[in-house]
Amino acid sequence: MQDPQKPIVSVIIPCYNQAGYLSETIQSAFESDYRPLEVIVVNDGSTDSSLQVALSLLEKYEGLEVIDQENSGVASARNAGIRQAKGDFILPLDGDDKIHPQYISKAVSVLNSRPAIKVVYCKGKKFGENGLKDWNLKPFSRSALARDNMIFVSALFRKKDWEEVGGFSEDMTMGREDWEFWIKMLKNGGEVVQLPMVGFFYRLTPNSKRKRTGTDQKKRERIAYLNEKHADFFERELLGPLRFQRTWSRPYNRLMKLLGRL
Repeated sequence: MQDPQKPIVSVIIPCYNQAGYLSETIQSAFESDYRPLEVIVVNDGSTDSSLQVALSLLEKYEGLEVIDQENSGVASARNAGIRQAKGDFILPLDGDDKIHPQYISKAVSVLNSRPAIKVVYCKGKKFGENGLKDWNLKPFSRSALARDNMIFVSALFRKKDWEEVGGFSEDMTMGREDWEFWIKMLKNGGEVVQLPMVGFFYRLTPNSKRKRTGTDQKKRERIAYLNEKHADFFERELLGPLRFQRTWSRPYNRLMKLLGRL
């Protein structure tokens, strides 16, 4: 019998032209050993059969919902799903990735343990045609987060924290919107816990978004956007703006200040 005290977890799956992987992703979510669970698929204007795949699974999985919207970007799709979510806890999961059956239950246990904990994630692996590959993620700290993102988007957090920061930024169209989301959620406090288990599997595909947004131009646009929105954070952690050579941002800014140029 379901414990009425257990919080609902809402898995939000934005999908754009991922028909070939979507059913596997949905199955992965429902194989979770945690209940109560709902899974919301947001079809973001796919031009393939993604919507039909999602709709065909409604009878198979109790707790599955499908939203169909015009193509508006992954941040918009995530926000649309989270707005409709009944859960106190949210887990975004992209339409071609997978999770371990015990990931959610272990993450909920930690997230429930202390209100100061804002984000729980895990260790991850990348997979594709060449099998599994280790994903070496740097340890979390706010100073490290100022230079790069070490928390993939498939982490558990509270819906109220999503509301407080205004959700995912829909105007951040140059990629890595998850990084900016973690910055605004965590820059002024909150603990982050990484579970000592491999619970997330990131699919490598020939046309992945990370590859499309990995150009120097996109990187410059992204850095300019982050500096404009979070100047206070970068000043505190890096002594000035995030630079194109991100790891050199703090020493470069320190030098510029010593020279009176910043």
